[in-house]
Amino acid sequence: MKNIAIFASGNGTNAENIAKYFSKSESIKVSLILSNKAEAGVHERAARLGIPSFTFPRDSFIDGAPIVEILRQHQIDFIILAGFLCYVARPLLDAYPGKIINIHPSLLPKFGGKGMYGNKVHEAVLAAGEKESGITIHYINEHYDEGQIIFQATCPVLPDDTPDSLAARVHKLEYEYFPKIIEKVVGEAK
Repeated sequence: MKNIAIFASGNGTNAENIAKYFSKSESIKVSLILSNKAEAGVHERAARLGIPSFTFPRDSFIDGAPIVEILRQHQIDFIILAGFLCYVARPLLDAYPGKIINIHPSLLPKFGGKGMYGNKVHEAVLAAGEKESGITIHYINEHYDEGQIIFQATCPVLPDDTPDSLAARVHKLEYEYFPKIIEKVVGEAK
């Protein structure tokens, strides 16, 4: 059994989708949810799903030691970033090399980097007149949204799109593909 931890900063819809996907798996389990925000909706979702969740201040994610300690206590094999808006610093990268996966709501390398998240990404896609958008699932490194790409899926950008209507199509891609790609990557890992 491989144990995964999900890091999330917000409502946690992706975290819940992933947890439900693996709820009957015999090889992968969502064992822990961590957040940098005590008020994040992901904690309520975790409680309903019976998954332990903890909040750590931003400094703990930068220092790394308190996070690595709780990950080790829960025997975590992989970290999944699902709407996590905190920089993942070197100590975590060193403790989990090649085992931290993120999802981004655009087709990287376009519309990525520091400050590019949520509707800010969709607004930028629309302002640039793009004809398609989508998701990128990638490993992380020390630079925002520059890690090796694992998978991308696309959706059209329609002439009458708003950031919210584009976000809805992108979210559908996230819900459909993120758990499947996690399953493939974690399942193939040694």
